[in-house]
Amino acid sequence: MTGAMRRTSTGVAIVAELVAGIGTSHVPAVGAAIDNGRQGEPYWAPYFDKIEPVRAWMAEADPDVCIVVYNDHASAFSLQIIPTFAIGVAAQFPPADEGYGPRAVPVAEGHPELAWHLAESLILDEFDMTIVNEMPIDHGCTVPLSVAFGQPERWPCRLIPICVNVIQYPAPTGHRCYQLGRAIRRALDAWPGDERVVIFGTGGMSHQLQGERAGLVNAEFDRAFMDRLVADPVAQAAVGHTEYMREAGSEGIELVMWLVMRGALDSDVREVLRVNHVPTSNTSNGLIVLEPR
Repeated sequence: MTGAMRRTSTGVAIVAELVAGIGTSHVPAVGAAIDNGRQGEPYWAPYFDKIEPVRAWMAEADPDVCIVVYNDHASAFSLQIIPTFAIGVAAQFPPADEGYGPRAVPVAEGHPELAWHLAESLILDEFDMTIVNEMPIDHGCTVPLSVAFGQPERWPCRLIPICVNVIQYPAPTGHRCYQLGRAIRRALDAWPGDERVVIFGTGGMSHQLQGERAGLVNAEFDRAFMDRLVADPVAQAAVGHTEYMREAGSEGIELVMWLVMRGALDSDVREVLRVNHVPTSNTSNGLIVLEPR
């Protein structure tokens, strides 16, 4: 599990470096557009043009590990077992078959050593993580990777997936998700390695898939959410489920997963870039990159 802290010849501790946090929607239609070569079509081109700077930034950042916080969509879990927080510790994570065959994306290589360290640290930090030794990853995880890296023959970094239940009530609060991010940061600060790490918070933004408000998009709320995420994450973490559902639709609750990412960063961050695009498949699509100052 956790080894002794390594140090340089001058006595400075060697620990993982949290390079940045990324908040991004994980719209499944984005993955389908990529897989089917539709990025240049009139509907999709404006969106993919906007995310090119993110891919350039990721190539320069060159992370060794991506921690992707997302929600499973009945691929790895069903209503039989609903973990509030789950962490994948496998050596590999294959793309899930979501009913139309697995996406044509690479199998993600895991980082079992760091994943087990995170699991141990988080559980001893009083977060009751479900440890998953075998887990396919669906669009909630693979679409953010495609947004960040395009279509490589293999993903250029290793993956640690963390699943959050935002499907079946009760979902964790924004505050609890933010505190999970703080605990992840403490775990990374105690890891005796030199990996460069990027953490993703995924889901949202405003959208609703069913009922009288199906198709709801509230871009004003989404922009305000990103403003608060940068400047006052503690206040955003205090926002309750009812406001998310009222203002951002029933699936807008996914935004609490962005707070896991934000909690892992320093209180003061630098906004590298931001993308808003409305709509993609009846969803307000957002993307933000934050670096510690």
